[in-house]
Amino acid sequence: MTHPTTSPPQALDPLSETLHAMHMRGTLYCRAELRAPWGIEIPNLGGLMGFMVVTSGRIWFEMEGTDGRWLETGSLTLVPHGLPHQLRSATDTRVVPLHNLPVTQITDHYEILQYGQVGDLTRVTYGVVRFDNQIAQRLIAQLPNAIFHHRWDQETDGWMDSTMRYVSREAASLRPGGETVLTRLADILVIQAIRAWLDTAPDARKGWLAAMRDQKIGRALAYIHQQPELRWSVSTLAEKAALSRSAFSARFTEMVGQSAMTYLTKWRLSLAISLLDETDLSLGEIAMRVGYGSEPAFGRAFKRNFGVPPGYRRRN
Repeated sequence: MTHPTTSPPQALDPLSETLHAMHMRGTLYCRAELRAPWGIEIPNLGGLMGFMVVTSGRIWFEMEGTDGRWLETGSLTLVPHGLPHQLRSATDTRVVPLHNLPVTQITDHYEILQYGQVGDLTRVTYGVVRFDNQIAQRLIAQLPNAIFHHRWDQETDGWMDSTMRYVSREAASLRPGGETVLTRLADILVIQAIRAWLDTAPDARKGWLAAMRDQKIGRALAYIHQQPELRWSVSTLAEKAALSRSAFSARFTEMVGQSAMTYLTKWRLSLAISLLDETDLSLGEIAMRVGYGSEPAFGRAFKRNFGVPPGYRRRN
């Protein structure tokens, strides 16, 4: 573990850094062609994010704790935490569980659903995606259960409409490389929707999100996120934030909801979990990358927080 230097992190706007780091992995894309009357119950997505682009027709959307609403043609809806929800052709249509409906599997990550009777046609592209980056996951955890965006103004955000049309086109044809194109297009749409929510929602001015925007505490968070391997203390973080030690401690705890050292520890260990799950690095290498001077020290901290040693986590 090395001592902090005077070199600043690559970006001093940690919220922008987080958005930049948000690269999705597409788990499943479904192109649905639905003839009224129809109703579909989407199950819990297991913590993954759902998103849908309505390319023709309209959908009645319901989710517990959220007012029902119509999703019109050209709308984008995010379900950040993958909670159960219902989609209908009319407000009173009976819903059928999604897993009971027949689908045509095109690839491991792409399917087509044709369902309903002989009424009006609705087309929708539905995606299930995940974010692996730890900062992105922390941001996703702050989002509401659903985010809605209706058709954009052509003079200001016409490119969003164009992007949604590209999504529809790729979903309809799925040419070679289509899954990769869909993932990239969806990446743009989802991040733009989150940006719009961050710019307008009152809840985006509270807690961790407010701390990320704060000129002082946000700077300290940027250092923690980008250089977790350094030997940080309250004093060195306070220096980076240009605050006294006591003022920094009080302000950090008030805004983030936990002390700076507790946040640093949890951040390091969350990164360690990603490295354990996604790389072949040795435990000693992981320990050094996340700021522990030795493998035993890392093992003790990991077991104290999660109840099992890091080697057990990797094996299981």
